[in-house]
Amino acid sequence: MEDLINLAYIVASIIFVLGIKMLGKAETARKGNMLSAVGMLIAIVVTLLAKGLDYKIIFAGLVIGGGIGAVAAKRVQMTGMPELVALFNGFGGLASLLVGWAEYHRKSHLIPEELLGVVEPMNEAVAASITPLPTFTAVVIVLAILIGGVTFTGSVYAWGKLSGKLGGKALVFSGQKIVNALIALAIVIPGILFSLNPTGEMAYTLLFVVIIASLLLGVTMVMPIGGGDMPVVISLLNSFSGLAASAAGFIIANNVLIVAGCLVGASGLILTVIMCKAMNRSLANVLFSGFGSVTQSSAKGGPGGEPKAITVEDAYYVLEAARNVVFIPGYGMAVAQAQHAVKELGELLENNGCEVRFAIHPVAGRMPGHMNVLLAEADVPYEQLVEMDDVNPTIEMVDVAFVIGANDVVNPAAADDPGSPIYGMPIIEAHKAKSAFCLKRGKGAGFSGLENGLFTAPNTRMIYGDAKATITGLVTQFKDS
Repeated sequence: MEDLINLAYIVASIIFVLGIKMLGKAETARKGNMLSAVGMLIAIVVTLLAKGLDYKIIFAGLVIGGGIGAVAAKRVQMTGMPELVALFNGFGGLASLLVGWAEYHRKSHLIPEELLGVVEPMNEAVAASITPLPTFTAVVIVLAILIGGVTFTGSVYAWGKLSGKLGGKALVFSGQKIVNALIALAIVIPGILFSLNPTGEMAYTLLFVVIIASLLLGVTMVMPIGGGDMPVVISLLNSFSGLAASAAGFIIANNVLIVAGCLVGASGLILTVIMCKAMNRSLANVLFSGFGSVTQSSAKGGPGGEPKAITVEDAYYVLEAARNVVFIPGYGMAVAQAQHAVKELGELLENNGCEVRFAIHPVAGRMPGHMNVLLAEADVPYEQLVEMDDVNPTIEMVDVAFVIGANDVVNPAAADDPGSPIYGMPIIEAHKAKSAFCLKRGKGAGFSGLENGLFTAPNTRMIYGDAKATITGLVTQFKDS
């Protein structure tokens, strides 16, 4: 029976690997997601059959949790997808924390109170026949609680920033790094003492200190990170949730949970590194620099001084004559829910003999792949989606770079202003196109607080207002012509 269980776990693990691999391409992502879900279903069913658990409680939890998840996923708007992902990461971390805590409570109660020092010691023969909690198990319990706690509160705080409930700016205060170091010590020292003597009189107190400090560290870790860096944070917290699940797998000796957790942890960490590279910043800089704590301006503005606005009608005449257009989406497109209108405009441009592409920056939006998800929802052809490195070499040949609610990912300060906080960050070089249209709600700075020299460049025209209304107006112009 045990061999069949392990065989089923191996099959589920292989399915997980294949599913994650399919997630790497837009055209296979949905199939990969479904395949991974099948692998998880196999793992759950086999685990329940192997353990012979009480199905009533498990079924009740499945119905309640599944119902909440289904309603949340059904009702969430695409603009709220980053917040939903953050919450999913957080609850995954909380589950691992609770597994570690509950499993210690269960295993510690298998040891007689005499060994915990509650009453007088039993005779030596009985005491020698009882195996105390292994040090390795104690260590992974601490790790599951630590990583799970940080993931939970960090993700909830990230959710608050993404949803606007806590504001998008980084919050820094004097001595913040010292406070974080003290919290870390409040985790490490009790964690070590607990691991060395998990059955001692102070074991529960030490573990409780680790729990509280881990939850607090999650908040203080995300607090100094600005909204512009949230895609990296979401990716990192996703990695943490996987590592916490893997630690929980070691606690309960479940092979498939260990494998699945490691896969999520490793893939999330790789994605985090890729996104940091896309911003030309280190992970330490993202986590500890306090980027976005104050509203910052680029040292060099656009040569025009003031943004120059254009009407929808005038923009239509330029687009009608264009033969090469690149759409550059950002979070503003998500807020306006303009992806379907953009797709329709793209089709009309193609029918007019224009080449249409969609340039996707790795950190555009509020989570990894945010723009890809939006455009896929609108059924934009996958072959029209191009990466930053593929569009920049030919950007000077583009008639119109059509920027929809993006800011930092097209900010020329990253290329020519050493005094800018984003200097050195690879961008989509919209300022090099023959002309650029920038759709923006108002004249304020972007989410990260940086002024954008592209908006005042001589080849740029601003179209203010709701992006969906603007693009719908352009669609109407094409249809009426």
